Amino acid sequence: MADRAADPGPPERATPPPEAVDEAMSRLEEGRTLAEVYAPTVAAAIEAGDEKAVREFAAELHPADLADLLGLLDEEKRGRLLDIVGQRLAPEVLPELDPTLVESVVAAIPAEQVAEAVADLDTDDAAFVLEEVDEAKRAEILAEIPAAERIALNAALDYAEETAGRLMQREVFAAPAYWTVGQIIDRMRGSGELPDRFYEIFVVDPAQRPIGAVPLATLLKTQREVPIEKIMATEIRRIPDSMDQEEVAYLFEQYNLISAPVVDHADRLVGMITVDDVVEIVNAETSEDMLALGGVESDAGLSDSVVETVRSRFSWLAVNLGTAILASLVISMFGAAIEEAVALAVLMPIVASMGGNAGTQTLTVAVRSLATKDLTPANAVRIIWREALVGGANGILFAMIMGALAGLWNLMRSDDPDGSWRLGLVIGAAMIINLVAAGLAGILVPLGLQRAGADPAVSSGVFVTTVTDVVGFFVFLGLASLVLL
Repeated sequence: MADRAADPGPPERATPPPEAVDEAMSRLEEGRTLAEVYAPTVAAAIEAGDEKAVREFAAELHPADLADLLGLLDEEKRGRLLDIVGQRLAPEVLPELDPTLVESVVAAIPAEQVAEAVADLDTDDAAFVLEEVDEAKRAEILAEIPAAERIALNAALDYAEETAGRLMQREVFAAPAYWTVGQIIDRMRGSGELPDRFYEIFVVDPAQRPIGAVPLATLLKTQREVPIEKIMATEIRRIPDSMDQEEVAYLFEQYNLISAPVVDHADRLVGMITVDDVVEIVNAETSEDMLALGGVESDAGLSDSVVETVRSRFSWLAVNLGTAILASLVISMFGAAIEEAVALAVLMPIVASMGGNAGTQTLTVAVRSLATKDLTPANAVRIIWREALVGGANGILFAMIMGALAGLWNLMRSDDPDGSWRLGLVIGAAMIINLVAAGLAGILVPLGLQRAGADPAVSSGVFVTTVTDVVGFFVFLGLASLVLL
Protein backbone atom coordinates (compact mmCIF):
# COMPACT_ATOMS: atom_id res chain seq x y z
CA MET A 1 0.00 0.00 0.00
CA ALA A 2 2.96 2.31 0.43
CA ASP A 3 3.53 2.66 -3.30
CA ARG A 4 -0.11 3.66 -3.71
CA ALA A 5 0.28 6.54 -1.26
CA ALA A 6 3.22 7.69 -3.36
CA ASP A 7 1.06 7.72 -6.46
CA PRO A 8 -0.89 11.00 -6.14
CA GLY A 9 -2.50 12.93 -8.88
CA PRO A 10 -5.83 13.30 -10.63
CA PRO A 11 -7.27 10.49 -12.71
CA GLU A 12 -5.68 10.25 -16.15
CA ARG A 13 -7.32 9.18 -19.38
CA ALA A 14 -4.53 7.26 -20.99
CA THR A 15 -5.07 5.33 -24.20
CA PRO A 16 -4.33 1.61 -24.45
CA PRO A 17 -2.37 0.34 -27.45
CA PRO A 18 -4.50 0.76 -30.61
CA GLU A 19 -4.25 -2.92 -31.51
CA ALA A 20 -5.61 -3.87 -28.05
CA VAL A 21 -8.56 -1.53 -28.42
CA ASP A 22 -9.31 -2.77 -31.95
CA GLU A 23 -9.22 -6.36 -30.75
CA ALA A 24 -11.45 -5.56 -27.77
CA MET A 25 -14.06 -3.78 -29.88
CA SER A 26 -14.14 -6.57 -32.47
CA ARG A 27 -14.73 -9.11 -29.74
CA LEU A 28 -17.33 -6.83 -28.17
CA GLU A 29 -19.47 -7.28 -31.27
CA GLU A 30 -19.89 -10.92 -30.27
CA GLY A 31 -22.21 -9.76 -27.46
CA ARG A 32 -19.69 -9.73 -24.62
CA THR A 33 -19.32 -6.87 -22.16
CA LEU A 34 -16.35 -4.53 -22.36
CA ALA A 35 -15.09 -5.70 -18.95
CA GLU A 36 -15.37 -9.30 -20.15
CA VAL A 37 -13.25 -8.49 -23.19
CA TYR A 38 -10.60 -6.60 -21.23
CA ALA A 39 -10.39 -9.06 -18.33
CA PRO A 40 -7.95 -11.61 -19.87
CA THR A 41 -5.66 -8.84 -21.14
CA VAL A 42 -5.63 -7.01 -17.82
CA ALA A 43 -5.09 -10.26 -15.91
CA ALA A 44 -2.14 -11.09 -18.18
CA ALA A 45 -0.67 -7.61 -17.69
CA ILE A 46 -1.00 -7.97 -13.91
CA GLU A 47 0.76 -11.35 -13.97
CA ALA A 48 3.51 -9.90 -16.17
CA GLY A 49 3.96 -6.95 -13.80
CA ASP A 50 3.24 -4.44 -16.59
CA GLU A 51 1.82 -1.68 -14.38
CA LYS A 52 1.79 0.89 -17.19
CA ALA A 53 -0.47 -1.28 -19.35
CA VAL A 54 -2.77 -1.97 -16.41
CA ARG A 55 -3.14 1.76 -15.70
CA GLU A 56 -3.86 2.45 -19.37
CA PHE A 57 -6.56 -0.17 -19.60
CA ALA A 58 -8.13 0.89 -16.27
CA ALA A 59 -8.14 4.53 -17.37
CA GLU A 60 -9.88 3.65 -20.62
CA LEU A 61 -12.80 1.91 -18.93
CA HIS A 62 -15.97 3.65 -17.77
CA PRO A 63 -16.39 3.41 -13.96
CA ALA A 64 -19.20 0.87 -14.41
CA ASP A 65 -17.03 -1.29 -16.68
CA LEU A 66 -14.09 -1.03 -14.29
CA ALA A 67 -16.39 -2.14 -11.46
CA ASP A 68 -17.40 -5.15 -13.58
CA LEU A 69 -13.75 -5.88 -14.29
CA LEU A 70 -12.97 -5.94 -10.57
CA GLY A 71 -15.73 -8.51 -10.15
CA LEU A 72 -14.31 -10.73 -12.91
CA LEU A 73 -10.81 -10.86 -11.44
CA ASP A 74 -9.91 -13.22 -8.61
CA GLU A 75 -9.15 -11.78 -5.18
CA GLU A 76 -5.38 -11.68 -5.65
CA LYS A 77 -5.47 -9.92 -9.03
CA ARG A 78 -8.20 -7.58 -7.80
CA GLY A 79 -5.99 -6.43 -4.94
CA ARG A 80 -3.04 -6.01 -7.27
CA LEU A 81 -5.12 -3.93 -9.69
CA LEU A 82 -6.20 -1.64 -6.84
CA ASP A 83 -2.54 -1.27 -5.78
CA ILE A 84 -1.51 -0.33 -9.30
CA VAL A 85 -4.35 2.08 -10.03
CA GLY A 86 -3.87 3.77 -6.65
CA GLN A 87 -5.42 7.19 -6.17
CA ARG A 88 -6.41 7.28 -9.82
CA LEU A 89 -9.38 5.04 -9.00
CA ALA A 90 -12.44 7.15 -9.83
CA PRO A 91 -14.90 7.61 -6.93
CA GLU A 92 -17.75 6.60 -9.25
CA VAL A 93 -16.39 3.05 -9.38
CA LEU A 94 -17.39 2.30 -5.77
CA PRO A 95 -21.20 2.62 -6.11
CA GLU A 96 -21.04 0.62 -9.36
CA LEU A 97 -19.56 -2.41 -7.62
CA ASP A 98 -21.59 -5.52 -6.94
CA PRO A 99 -22.76 -5.23 -3.30
CA THR A 100 -20.90 -8.43 -2.41
CA LEU A 101 -17.62 -6.86 -3.57
CA VAL A 102 -17.82 -3.46 -1.88
CA GLU A 103 -16.43 -4.57 1.46
CA SER A 104 -13.42 -6.39 0.01
CA VAL A 105 -12.58 -3.55 -2.38
CA VAL A 106 -12.93 -0.89 0.32
CA ALA A 107 -10.77 -2.98 2.67
CA ALA A 108 -7.98 -2.90 0.09
CA ILE A 109 -8.00 0.92 -0.07
CA PRO A 110 -6.72 3.31 2.64
CA ALA A 111 -9.52 4.84 4.69
CA GLU A 112 -8.53 8.38 3.77
CA GLN A 113 -8.79 7.58 0.05
CA VAL A 114 -12.19 5.95 0.53
CA ALA A 115 -13.33 8.94 2.58
CA GLU A 116 -12.26 11.32 -0.18
CA ALA A 117 -14.11 9.24 -2.77
CA VAL A 118 -17.25 8.97 -0.63
CA ALA A 119 -17.28 12.72 0.01
CA ASP A 120 -17.29 13.31 -3.78
CA LEU A 121 -20.36 11.09 -4.31
CA ASP A 122 -24.03 12.00 -3.97
CA THR A 123 -25.42 10.96 -0.61
CA ASP A 124 -27.38 8.04 -2.06
CA ASP A 125 -24.28 6.54 -3.70
CA ALA A 126 -22.15 7.27 -0.64
CA ALA A 127 -24.70 5.60 1.63
CA PHE A 128 -24.70 2.52 -0.62
CA VAL A 129 -20.94 2.19 -0.23
CA LEU A 130 -20.95 2.71 3.53
CA GLU A 131 -23.84 0.33 4.23
CA GLU A 132 -21.93 -2.55 2.65
CA VAL A 133 -18.89 -2.31 4.97
CA ASP A 134 -18.62 -3.39 8.60
CA GLU A 135 -19.18 -0.88 11.39
CA ALA A 136 -15.50 -0.52 12.28
CA LYS A 137 -14.47 0.32 8.72
CA ARG A 138 -17.48 2.62 8.34
CA ALA A 139 -16.52 4.55 11.49
CA GLU A 140 -12.94 4.81 10.25
CA ILE A 141 -14.10 6.22 6.90
CA LEU A 142 -16.59 8.64 8.43
CA ALA A 143 -13.91 10.00 10.76
CA GLU A 144 -11.95 11.13 7.70
CA ILE A 145 -14.92 12.95 6.12
CA PRO A 146 -15.58 16.67 6.80
CA ALA A 147 -18.25 17.32 9.43
CA ALA A 148 -20.96 18.63 7.08
CA GLU A 149 -20.77 15.62 4.75
CA ARG A 150 -20.48 13.27 7.75
CA ILE A 151 -23.71 14.62 9.27
CA ALA A 152 -25.55 14.17 5.97
CA LEU A 153 -24.28 10.61 5.58
CA ASN A 154 -25.16 9.65 9.14
CA ALA A 155 -28.66 11.02 8.55
CA ALA A 156 -28.97 8.89 5.41
CA LEU A 157 -27.71 5.79 7.23
CA ASP A 158 -30.23 6.34 10.02
CA TYR A 159 -33.01 5.36 7.63
CA ALA A 160 -33.93 1.70 7.38
CA GLU A 161 -32.48 -0.25 4.48
CA GLU A 162 -34.55 -0.45 1.28
CA THR A 163 -36.53 2.69 2.12
CA ALA A 164 -36.86 5.91 0.18
CA GLY A 165 -34.84 7.75 2.85
CA ARG A 166 -31.86 5.44 2.33
CA LEU A 167 -32.25 5.59 -1.44
CA MET A 168 -32.71 9.35 -1.90
CA GLN A 169 -30.01 11.92 -2.51
CA ARG A 170 -30.17 14.84 -0.13
CA GLU A 171 -28.75 17.28 -2.69
CA VAL A 172 -31.82 18.94 -4.20
CA PHE A 173 -32.59 22.34 -5.73
CA ALA A 174 -35.73 23.99 -4.35
CA ALA A 175 -37.07 27.52 -4.57
CA PRO A 176 -40.03 29.53 -3.22
CA ALA A 177 -43.00 30.11 -5.50
CA TYR A 178 -42.40 33.86 -5.86
CA TRP A 179 -38.94 33.46 -7.39
CA THR A 180 -38.67 34.26 -11.09
CA VAL A 181 -37.14 32.10 -13.76
CA GLY A 182 -34.24 34.54 -14.01
CA GLN A 183 -33.53 34.37 -10.28
CA ILE A 184 -33.45 30.58 -10.37
CA ILE A 185 -31.13 30.45 -13.39
CA ASP A 186 -28.77 32.95 -11.80
CA ARG A 187 -28.82 31.00 -8.54
CA MET A 188 -28.00 27.75 -10.32
CA ARG A 189 -25.15 29.32 -12.26
CA GLY A 190 -23.66 30.77 -9.10
CA SER A 191 -24.09 27.73 -6.88
CA GLY A 192 -21.39 25.17 -6.36
CA GLU A 193 -23.67 22.82 -4.42
CA LEU A 194 -26.03 21.68 -7.17
CA PRO A 195 -26.82 17.97 -7.48
CA ASP A 196 -24.72 16.18 -10.08
CA ARG A 197 -27.88 15.08 -11.86
CA PHE A 198 -31.38 16.56 -11.59
CA TYR A 199 -34.31 17.14 -13.91
CA GLU A 200 -36.73 19.37 -12.02
CA ILE A 201 -36.81 22.40 -9.76
CA PHE A 202 -39.01 21.74 -6.75
CA VAL A 203 -41.17 24.61 -5.50
CA VAL A 204 -41.65 24.81 -1.73
CA ASP A 205 -43.79 26.85 0.66
CA PRO A 206 -42.33 28.72 3.69
CA ALA A 207 -42.45 25.48 5.74
CA GLN A 208 -40.31 23.69 3.10
CA ARG A 209 -43.23 21.56 1.94
CA PRO A 210 -43.14 20.80 -1.82
CA ILE A 211 -46.10 22.37 -3.65
CA GLY A 212 -45.00 22.00 -7.25
CA ALA A 213 -42.24 21.18 -9.72
CA VAL A 214 -40.84 22.76 -12.87
CA PRO A 215 -38.99 20.61 -15.44
CA LEU A 216 -35.68 22.11 -16.52
CA ALA A 217 -36.87 22.13 -20.14
CA THR A 218 -39.86 24.30 -19.18
CA LEU A 219 -37.62 26.58 -17.15
CA LEU A 220 -35.25 27.18 -20.06
CA LYS A 221 -38.09 27.95 -22.47
CA THR A 222 -39.69 30.56 -20.21
CA GLN A 223 -38.91 34.29 -20.02
CA ARG A 224 -36.73 35.41 -17.09
CA GLU A 225 -39.32 37.65 -15.44
CA VAL A 226 -42.00 34.95 -15.11
CA PRO A 227 -42.56 33.69 -11.51
CA ILE A 228 -42.19 29.94 -11.32
CA GLU A 229 -45.60 29.58 -9.65
CA LYS A 230 -47.02 30.45 -13.07
CA ILE A 231 -45.32 27.51 -14.79
CA MET A 232 -45.07 24.89 -12.04
CA ALA A 233 -46.97 21.62 -12.13
CA THR A 234 -48.93 21.19 -8.91
CA GLU A 235 -49.66 17.49 -9.37
CA ILE A 236 -46.52 15.97 -7.91
CA ARG A 237 -45.98 12.57 -6.35
CA ARG A 238 -44.52 13.03 -2.89
CA ILE A 239 -42.65 10.02 -1.58
CA PRO A 240 -42.55 9.48 2.21
CA ASP A 241 -39.02 8.83 3.42
CA SER A 242 -40.21 5.59 5.05
CA MET A 243 -41.72 4.14 1.86
CA ASP A 244 -40.34 0.77 0.75
CA GLN A 245 -38.19 0.95 -2.36
CA GLU A 246 -40.45 -1.48 -4.22
CA GLU A 247 -43.33 0.96 -3.75
CA VAL A 248 -41.07 3.75 -5.02
CA ALA A 249 -40.28 1.77 -8.16
CA TYR A 250 -43.99 1.09 -8.69
CA LEU A 251 -44.83 4.83 -8.50
CA PHE A 252 -42.13 5.70 -11.03
CA GLU A 253 -43.33 3.00 -13.43
CA GLN A 254 -47.02 3.70 -12.94
CA TYR A 255 -46.79 7.46 -13.42
CA ASN A 256 -43.75 7.67 -15.76
CA LEU A 257 -41.80 9.79 -13.29
CA ILE A 258 -38.34 11.18 -13.97
CA SER A 259 -37.80 12.42 -10.43
CA ALA A 260 -39.85 12.86 -7.28
CA PRO A 261 -39.49 14.77 -3.99
CA VAL A 262 -38.99 12.82 -0.77
CA VAL A 263 -40.71 14.20 2.33
CA ASP A 264 -40.47 13.48 6.05
CA HIS A 265 -43.31 12.89 8.52
CA ALA A 266 -44.09 16.62 8.50
CA ASP A 267 -44.27 16.68 4.68
CA ARG A 268 -41.06 18.72 4.47
CA LEU A 269 -38.72 18.26 1.52
CA VAL A 270 -35.68 16.22 2.57
CA GLY A 271 -34.37 14.90 -0.73
CA MET A 272 -35.23 13.52 -4.13
CA ILE A 273 -35.18 10.26 -6.04
CA THR A 274 -34.35 10.15 -9.75
CA VAL A 275 -35.11 7.58 -12.39
CA ASP A 276 -31.52 6.25 -12.45
CA ASP A 277 -31.95 5.28 -8.80
CA VAL A 278 -35.15 3.43 -9.67
CA VAL A 279 -33.44 1.44 -12.42
CA GLU A 280 -31.06 0.16 -9.75
CA ILE A 281 -34.03 -0.73 -7.51
CA VAL A 282 -35.71 -2.73 -10.27
CA ASN A 283 -32.47 -4.58 -10.98
CA ALA A 284 -31.88 -5.30 -7.29
CA GLU A 285 -35.45 -6.42 -6.59
CA THR A 286 -35.54 -8.60 -9.71
CA SER A 287 -32.28 -10.27 -8.74
CA GLU A 288 -33.53 -10.74 -5.17
CA ASP A 289 -36.76 -12.38 -6.35
CA MET A 290 -34.92 -14.66 -8.77
CA LEU A 291 -32.54 -15.80 -6.03
CA ALA A 292 -35.35 -16.22 -3.53
CA LEU A 293 -37.36 -18.38 -5.93
CA GLY A 294 -34.30 -20.63 -6.17
CA GLY A 295 -33.91 -20.80 -2.40
CA VAL A 296 -30.74 -18.67 -2.36
CA GLU A 297 -30.12 -15.72 -0.05
CA SER A 298 -30.52 -12.33 -1.71
CA ASP A 299 -26.95 -11.26 -0.90
CA ALA A 300 -25.34 -14.30 -2.51
CA GLY A 301 -22.76 -13.55 -5.17
CA LEU A 302 -20.22 -15.16 -7.48
CA SER A 303 -17.41 -13.81 -5.31
CA ASP A 304 -18.61 -15.67 -2.19
CA SER A 305 -16.41 -18.36 -0.71
CA VAL A 306 -17.38 -22.04 -0.58
CA VAL A 307 -18.39 -21.73 3.08
CA GLU A 308 -20.55 -18.65 2.44
CA THR A 309 -22.22 -20.30 -0.55
CA VAL A 310 -22.95 -23.49 1.40
CA ARG A 311 -24.44 -21.45 4.24
CA SER A 312 -26.68 -19.45 1.89
CA ARG A 313 -28.12 -22.57 0.27
CA PHE A 314 -28.25 -25.08 3.10
CA SER A 315 -31.39 -23.86 4.86
CA TRP A 316 -33.75 -24.19 1.92
CA LEU A 317 -32.15 -27.45 0.82
CA ALA A 318 -32.95 -28.73 4.31
CA VAL A 319 -36.57 -27.65 3.87
CA ASN A 320 -36.64 -29.39 0.49
CA LEU A 321 -35.32 -32.54 2.16
CA GLY A 322 -38.24 -32.43 4.57
CA THR A 323 -40.76 -32.08 1.76
CA ALA A 324 -39.07 -34.89 -0.18
CA ILE A 325 -39.42 -37.14 2.87
CA LEU A 326 -43.12 -36.24 2.99
CA ALA A 327 -43.49 -37.28 -0.66
CA SER A 328 -41.63 -40.53 0.02
CA LEU A 329 -44.02 -41.30 2.88
CA VAL A 330 -46.90 -41.01 0.41
CA ILE A 331 -45.12 -43.46 -1.89
CA SER A 332 -44.54 -45.87 1.00
CA MET A 333 -48.32 -46.04 1.54
CA PHE A 334 -48.60 -47.82 -1.80
CA GLY A 335 -45.59 -50.12 -1.50
CA ALA A 336 -47.68 -53.23 -2.21
CA ALA A 337 -49.11 -51.72 -5.37
CA ILE A 338 -45.65 -50.83 -6.67
CA GLU A 339 -44.38 -54.36 -5.95
CA GLU A 340 -47.23 -55.86 -7.99
CA ALA A 341 -46.95 -53.38 -10.88
CA VAL A 342 -43.35 -52.36 -11.44
CA ALA A 343 -44.48 -50.06 -14.26
CA LEU A 344 -45.86 -47.71 -11.61
CA ALA A 345 -42.36 -47.03 -10.26
CA VAL A 346 -41.21 -46.15 -13.78
CA LEU A 347 -44.09 -43.80 -14.58
CA MET A 348 -44.87 -42.00 -11.31
CA PRO A 349 -41.90 -39.56 -11.53
CA ILE A 350 -43.36 -38.30 -14.82
CA VAL A 351 -46.60 -37.24 -13.16
CA ALA A 352 -44.80 -35.44 -10.33
CA SER A 353 -42.29 -33.81 -12.67
CA MET A 354 -44.96 -32.46 -15.03
CA GLY A 355 -46.88 -31.08 -12.08
CA GLY A 356 -43.77 -29.45 -10.66
CA ASN A 357 -42.91 -27.76 -13.94
CA ALA A 358 -46.47 -26.53 -14.47
CA GLY A 359 -46.60 -25.21 -10.92
CA THR A 360 -43.30 -23.37 -11.38
CA GLN A 361 -44.60 -21.70 -14.54
CA THR A 362 -47.69 -20.41 -12.76
CA LEU A 363 -45.69 -19.47 -9.66
CA THR A 364 -43.19 -17.40 -11.65
CA VAL A 365 -45.95 -15.41 -13.34
CA ALA A 366 -47.83 -14.97 -10.07
CA VAL A 367 -44.83 -13.69 -8.08
CA ARG A 368 -43.95 -11.26 -10.86
CA SER A 369 -47.56 -10.05 -11.09
CA LEU A 370 -47.70 -9.51 -7.34
CA ALA A 371 -44.47 -7.51 -7.46
CA THR A 372 -45.79 -5.27 -10.25
CA LYS A 373 -49.25 -5.05 -8.60
CA ASP A 374 -50.92 -6.54 -11.67
CA LEU A 375 -52.35 -9.29 -9.45
CA THR A 376 -54.59 -7.82 -6.76
CA PRO A 377 -57.63 -8.91 -4.73
CA ALA A 378 -59.78 -7.24 -7.39
CA ASN A 379 -58.80 -9.73 -10.11
CA ALA A 380 -57.52 -12.66 -8.01
CA VAL A 381 -60.61 -14.86 -8.49
CA ARG A 382 -60.49 -14.45 -12.27
CA ILE A 383 -56.78 -15.31 -12.39
CA ILE A 384 -57.25 -18.33 -10.11
CA TRP A 385 -60.03 -19.62 -12.36
CA ARG A 386 -57.89 -19.01 -15.45
CA GLU A 387 -54.95 -20.96 -14.02
CA ALA A 388 -57.24 -23.86 -13.11
CA LEU A 389 -58.55 -23.95 -16.68
CA VAL A 390 -55.03 -23.70 -18.11
CA GLY A 391 -53.90 -26.57 -15.87
CA GLY A 392 -56.91 -28.63 -16.90
CA ALA A 393 -56.38 -27.96 -20.62
CA ASN A 394 -52.70 -28.81 -20.49
CA GLY A 395 -53.54 -31.83 -18.35
CA ILE A 396 -55.96 -33.15 -20.98
CA LEU A 397 -53.47 -32.64 -23.80
CA PHE A 398 -50.60 -34.33 -21.97
CA ALA A 399 -52.93 -37.00 -20.62
CA MET A 400 -53.72 -38.08 -24.18
CA ILE A 401 -50.05 -38.07 -25.13
CA MET A 402 -48.75 -39.81 -22.02
CA GLY A 403 -51.71 -42.19 -21.77
CA ALA A 404 -51.09 -43.42 -25.31
CA LEU A 405 -47.34 -43.75 -24.78
CA ALA A 406 -47.71 -45.54 -21.42
CA GLY A 407 -50.32 -47.93 -22.80
CA LEU A 408 -48.21 -48.74 -25.87
CA TRP A 409 -45.08 -49.21 -23.75
CA ASN A 410 -46.87 -51.57 -21.35
CA LEU A 411 -48.41 -53.52 -24.23
CA MET A 412 -44.97 -54.06 -25.76
CA ARG A 413 -43.50 -55.31 -22.49
CA SER A 414 -46.38 -57.41 -21.13
CA ASP A 415 -48.67 -58.21 -24.09
CA ASP A 416 -51.68 -57.33 -21.87
CA PRO A 417 -54.14 -55.14 -23.86
CA ASP A 418 -56.61 -54.80 -20.98
CA GLY A 419 -53.95 -53.83 -18.43
CA SER A 420 -52.27 -51.48 -20.91
CA TRP A 421 -55.31 -49.32 -21.65
CA ARG A 422 -56.13 -49.17 -17.94
CA LEU A 423 -52.55 -48.04 -17.18
CA GLY A 424 -52.88 -45.34 -19.83
CA LEU A 425 -56.19 -44.26 -18.29
CA VAL A 426 -54.65 -44.06 -14.81
CA ILE A 427 -51.65 -41.97 -15.79
CA GLY A 428 -53.84 -39.73 -17.98
CA ALA A 429 -56.28 -39.04 -15.15
CA ALA A 430 -53.43 -38.46 -12.70
CA MET A 431 -51.84 -36.02 -15.15
CA ILE A 432 -55.04 -33.96 -15.43
CA ILE A 433 -55.62 -33.83 -11.68
CA ASN A 434 -52.00 -32.95 -10.87
CA LEU A 435 -51.72 -30.19 -13.48
CA VAL A 436 -54.92 -28.61 -12.19
CA ALA A 437 -53.52 -28.84 -8.65
CA ALA A 438 -50.24 -27.35 -9.88
CA GLY A 439 -52.00 -24.39 -11.48
CA LEU A 440 -54.02 -23.71 -8.33
CA ALA A 441 -51.01 -24.12 -6.03
CA GLY A 442 -48.90 -21.85 -8.23
CA ILE A 443 -51.36 -18.99 -7.76
CA LEU A 444 -52.86 -19.69 -4.32
CA VAL A 445 -49.58 -20.27 -2.47
CA PRO A 446 -48.02 -16.85 -3.28
CA LEU A 447 -51.37 -15.13 -2.69
CA GLY A 448 -51.68 -16.83 0.69
CA LEU A 449 -48.13 -16.00 1.69
CA GLN A 450 -48.61 -12.36 0.76
CA ARG A 451 -51.86 -12.24 2.73
CA ALA A 452 -49.96 -13.67 5.73
CA GLY A 453 -47.34 -10.93 5.44
CA ALA A 454 -44.56 -13.15 4.04
CA ASP A 455 -42.54 -12.57 0.87
CA PRO A 456 -44.06 -14.84 -1.81
CA ALA A 457 -40.75 -15.08 -3.63
CA VAL A 458 -38.92 -16.61 -0.70
CA SER A 459 -40.80 -19.79 0.13
CA SER A 460 -43.47 -20.31 -2.52
CA GLY A 461 -41.37 -22.73 -4.55
CA VAL A 462 -40.99 -25.22 -1.71
CA PHE A 463 -44.72 -25.30 -0.98
CA VAL A 464 -45.73 -25.58 -4.63
CA THR A 465 -43.28 -28.43 -5.21
CA THR A 466 -44.59 -30.21 -2.12
CA VAL A 467 -48.18 -29.93 -3.37
CA THR A 468 -47.38 -31.24 -6.86
CA ASP A 469 -45.25 -34.11 -5.54
CA VAL A 470 -47.70 -35.24 -2.87
CA VAL A 471 -50.78 -34.85 -5.08
CA GLY A 472 -49.04 -36.45 -8.06
CA PHE A 473 -47.84 -39.51 -6.19
CA PHE A 474 -51.03 -39.92 -4.17
CA VAL A 475 -53.41 -39.59 -7.12
CA PHE A 476 -51.38 -41.76 -9.49
CA LEU A 477 -50.71 -44.58 -7.02
CA GLY A 478 -54.19 -44.31 -5.52
CA LEU A 479 -55.89 -44.61 -8.91
CA ALA A 480 -53.55 -47.45 -9.83
CA SER A 481 -54.52 -49.33 -6.68
CA LEU A 482 -58.20 -48.95 -7.54
CA VAL A 483 -58.07 -49.59 -11.30
CA LEU A 484 -55.13 -51.93 -11.88
CA LEU A 485 -54.99 -54.15 -8.79
